[in-house]
Amino acid sequence: MQSLLKNESSVLVFKLSGLNETMENRYVLLSFTALYYLLIIFCNVTVITTILLHKKLHEPMYLFICNLCVNGIFGTSGFYPKFMYDLLAHDHVISYDGCMIQIFVIYSSLMCDYSTLTVMAYDRYVAICRPLEYHSIMTNQKILKCILFCWLTSFFCMSFLIMLIYRLTLCGFSIEKLYCEIWAVAKLSCFSTTVNNVFGYIIILTYFGDAVLIFFSYIYLIRKCRKSLEGRLKFIQTCVPHLLALLNVTVAFMFDVLYSRYGSRNVPQSLSNFMALEFLLIPPILNPLIYGLNLTTVWQQVIRLCKSFACNRLHQG
Repeated sequence: MQSLLKNESSVLVFKLSGLNETMENRYVLLSFTALYYLLIIFCNVTVITTILLHKKLHEPMYLFICNLCVNGIFGTSGFYPKFMYDLLAHDHVISYDGCMIQIFVIYSSLMCDYSTLTVMAYDRYVAICRPLEYHSIMTNQKILKCILFCWLTSFFCMSFLIMLIYRLTLCGFSIEKLYCEIWAVAKLSCFSTTVNNVFGYIIILTYFGDAVLIFFSYIYLIRKCRKSLEGRLKFIQTCVPHLLALLNVTVAFMFDVLYSRYGSRNVPQSLSNFMALEFLLIPPILNPLIYGLNLTTVWQQVIRLCKSFACNRLHQG
């Protein structure tokens, strides 16, 4: 096993050591993880189904919310199934290619979250500041371009970072996390990772720049909305949930970036695992809840969908 794991010229398999101290409670953890993952899927699928089934919700803002929920399912699929398998397995290992796929799925999803929230901020700006031109600007073609932008930019960035990882010769195989993380793999390199670091920080600063841009755009919108009661109500109903989602993703992203690069080895493993998983735990469940519960139109349609489903079940019974 040791010869398969460690090879000075190439690494075929990585060992994930983040579960070492929690295996005695693995069945309890597995139960909670499975329930939580099912809850994430249920909440996101409910919002997606509600938006797609009701033509009244085929508006730009709701389609972007739908995209956010699709992305939540995509991102969590890169972690939860493998994590639950590891809870049952004796050896917590992942193949090199499997590790690269996991990195790609998890982090492209995080980037897509930011891109989607940026596009949603633009949509709210047009809706509030240029209401008469809104439908001429936010056409179906424009919406499609925005959604493609969210996915393609994140896929391109992660593909580039994965290519930089592939060029590294690794001298280690142990990753001290529950999943493959790009910085953890880069630290195993036998040689300098300056190029990887530079491009990594450029991408991180770019996406944090998106968050700063969104916050400043909302300061401008707040000033515009103070002039009328209708504007204030529109801001509270549609922009406040967006700000909460942005704050949620930004805090989670900062946790991951700061801890993976500057985290202390003296931190208990349970706490370090939570800090590493924050962006896979909180945003995927909070986003559908924020929009499902705060946007009245979505919430009303969810209730109608549940009622119609219950009625159909009763008739069939």
